[in-house]
Amino acid sequence: AILAAVTTSIPEAPNSERNWDYRFCWLRDSYFVVQALNRLGITRTMEDYVRYILNIASTTDDRTPQPVYGITLDTKLTERSEPHLAGYRGMGPVRAGNQAYEQVQNDVYGSIILTATMFFFDQRLVQPGNLDLYETLEALGHRALDLFEQPDAGLWELRSGSRVHTFSSVMCWAACDRLARIATRLDLKPRNRFWRQKAEHIRKVILNKAWNVDLNSFVESFSGKELDASLLLLHELGFIEPTDPRFVGTVEAIEKQLRHGDFLFRYAKADDFGKPKNAFLVCTFWYIDALAAIGRRAEARELFENMLAHRNHVGLFSEDIDPKTGELWGNFPQTYSMVGLVNSAMRLSKSWEGAF
Repeated sequence: AILAAVTTSIPEAPNSERNWDYRFCWLRDSYFVVQALNRLGITRTMEDYVRYILNIASTTDDRTPQPVYGITLDTKLTERSEPHLAGYRGMGPVRAGNQAYEQVQNDVYGSIILTATMFFFDQRLVQPGNLDLYETLEALGHRALDLFEQPDAGLWELRSGSRVHTFSSVMCWAACDRLARIATRLDLKPRNRFWRQKAEHIRKVILNKAWNVDLNSFVESFSGKELDASLLLLHELGFIEPTDPRFVGTVEAIEKQLRHGDFLFRYAKADDFGKPKNAFLVCTFWYIDALAAIGRRAEARELFENMLAHRNHVGLFSEDIDPKTGELWGNFPQTYSMVGLVNSAMRLSKSWEGAF
């Protein structure tokens, strides 16, 4: 497993009570982690990590994976406060465990399938994907089909209320899309047709229900009016071309609402703990990637170099940053932030052909 962080309860912002235990493995991280490890050529670690993820897929009896697991595949991560501990700088509460394990998060199916896809295409791997693995993934794909229009807690793990989150639906689309691609790789033509048809159906629904004409942008939930930074991933996931005016419009709408200085917030609206006070670091890297994709590469590179200046003395990031002071907050070091850094660096780097 690769943990989200090795600490617990460092607050996302001073006295915010957004203090969480991140000493667990979130399925959502897996796709981004695998991308980073793959691009760095760290294939042994990548294979070991993916097999941890696949162990979850193969041992989940009801085909409903949890969003998060313990490092040894622990499933019960009961959240509790430790009142005898003062907390980071005296800013409690200190929590052990994480309630997210009980949540419904429908992006998990796409996360697992996206993570496993490279087993069928990366020629460097010792044990390539086979029909047995494909059939395991198909079971998850059928769950994605059933749930892509169902409400969930979303990737931001909202603790009150649920709705049909666009990101979760797009990840269900990605599950079907990758199953179609893998079927082609395995010369399973009927399965390719089946999953391609399902992916196209889900995509049509999302394009219809997640697009807001007035905002000229995709929105964070079906028929909604709010934005969130996960929409910056629509191109990254292959859902839409970067030149599509709808994606360009989404990037421009997000930077107007969620950009504060050089940093991006996850969302602007209040949640269970009020309005977010600090920026979520990985969202800025998603924004950098989106800028580069839509042709604003010079801006993306300038913003990336600014981000490098905000690392700590050993080159690491935590989860959050104060956009006014540049002070790092949240659990540390944060996997999401670090893989965001790696993936953006690789995208902005010159190719070998262009370097000489």
